[in-house]
Amino acid sequence: MYQFLSQHADIFLPEAKEVHYFGTDLYSPHYSRDLKKYLSLFAGAKDEKRVGEGSVWYLYSKLASREIKEFCPSAGILIMLRNPVDMIYSLHSHRLYINSEDIEDFAEALKAEEERKKGLRLPANPYPVAGLFYREVGKYTDQVKRYFEAFGREQVKIILYDDFKADPARACQEVFSFLGVLPSVPLEISVINASKRIRSKALASLLDPPPPLARKLARALTSSEMRHKLFRTFRGLNTEHVPRQPLPPDLRRQLQKQFAPDVERLSELLGRDLSHWCRPQGEED
Repeated sequence: MYQFLSQHADIFLPEAKEVHYFGTDLYSPHYSRDLKKYLSLFAGAKDEKRVGEGSVWYLYSKLASREIKEFCPSAGILIMLRNPVDMIYSLHSHRLYINSEDIEDFAEALKAEEERKKGLRLPANPYPVAGLFYREVGKYTDQVKRYFEAFGREQVKIILYDDFKADPARACQEVFSFLGVLPSVPLEISVINASKRIRSKALASLLDPPPPLARKLARALTSSEMRHKLFRTFRGLNTEHVPRQPLPPDLRRQLQKQFAPDVERLSELLGRDLSHWCRPQGEED
């Protein structure tokens, strides 16, 4: 969605994603909480009707909705929700890729959640730590309610990943209409964020996060834009795209059962039946 929004002439989004200026209850050394630096991301904006950014942990954060409201009361909020079972499985793969998860077996990572909430069995780079509490991240209802309460429903657009995947052009048109920009624009539709894994864990450890001395040298010798480009280049070289192994059926059913109460609550909140998220594969529709 971020890439599609970036293609619209009336929307400005900075090249950098996952800035996480808001959501101060969550921490990562990569998050920038400096207002001047945050505003500098939008220096390239001209006469676009909408200016925004995308940071996934704003949804899970207990403070981000209120902090965004205080910063910009008229903000339009976009929230994309995916089947929580698929989402947390994807999240685990992504954290392995960015070297912030060291338990490769997903079932074992789920078993470690309670210990990790006590500060045990954490990887060397656990940030944000809450991202290791997979089942908590997948309980959307209270997360969405925080935004409804802060902004009112009229300022919040919920996009279901099911709809986006089935017809990305239509989903984007609905979002454009919500944002008050021209809804019908040509879009380059392609697969983005395909499943990937790192080639070298050693190189990943150097990149994310870099050692303190390397960070100091980089800041002294390069601009923030150049550092961002170099980081993306090295990460790209250390990436290979591979199909993700299917989630074992027994584990999927177990997680569907655990998520069912929250999915029911979310269905009531959104006024849309999402029970297919909790049905066996092949019976979703």
